[in-house]
Amino acid sequence: MSDVFWLDVGSGRPLVLLHGGFVDHGMWEAQIAEFAGRYRVIAPDARDHGRSANATQPYRLTDDLAALLRHLRTGPAVLMGVSMGASVAVETALEHPELVSAVVITGAGTGEPYFTDPWTVQRMTTWHAAMGAGDLEGSVEGFMAFVAGPHRSLDDCDPEVVRRLRHMARRTMAKHTADEPDLLVPVRDTWERVGKIDVPVLAVNGALDSPDHIGMAERVASAVADGRTITVDGAAHYPNMERPDVYYEILTDFLRRAAAEPGRPGHGW
Repeated sequence: MSDVFWLDVGSGRPLVLLHGGFVDHGMWEAQIAEFAGRYRVIAPDARDHGRSANATQPYRLTDDLAALLRHLRTGPAVLMGVSMGASVAVETALEHPELVSAVVITGAGTGEPYFTDPWTVQRMTTWHAAMGAGDLEGSVEGFMAFVAGPHRSLDDCDPEVVRRLRHMARRTMAKHTADEPDLLVPVRDTWERVGKIDVPVLAVNGALDSPDHIGMAERVASAVADGRTITVDGAAHYPNMERPDVYYEILTDFLRRAAAEPGRPGHGW
């Protein structure tokens, strides 16, 4: 695992924090500090992101995560993911269910996303055009549109949150070039299989996120046997950063309930 960076702090029940695309584990700064006193908190940088190495051969993020948890001799774990991290959490519950005790997702469903909302489609097109042209600053700003969401501008957001996300995005995007091969191998047929997930799933969405991102997370939660959805006001794609106090309360309640339910993999951790 020398090519993957991770933090491993605290002790107790394993809690894995999975960051969004183009950022890194730093987006979980508040949650690492809050949960490390009661849980074993593991926060990796995904391959191609942050302090982890760029891929040199085909890979799947879910397999990287499974390899890390086995390397650390831990699991089943609660997987908490935002955006790309949410899709990795869902896919790991499908591909490596023995390693997962519960799932928390925000702003995504699986690694097979779909976008139909006009605002989202337009912003995605602009962003991807900048990335395809090798325009680093244009790519960063295209990404930042999703920080604010369709109902606000960046001027309406907490400037420190904006600064941190912009810094993380620029650092990861600067690791890549427009002509490099895409070695990420998608997990297939995820939407057809998602109903087979048999651990608790909680979708925590920012009320100001795009309808597509909210809808995909809600679809996962509604497809499983034990799924719930909670909306966080005053936040878009990153409610854990914009409303860390509310996020902490929601997750504390969920973790307590997930651990206490008889018959669940997390029971009696």
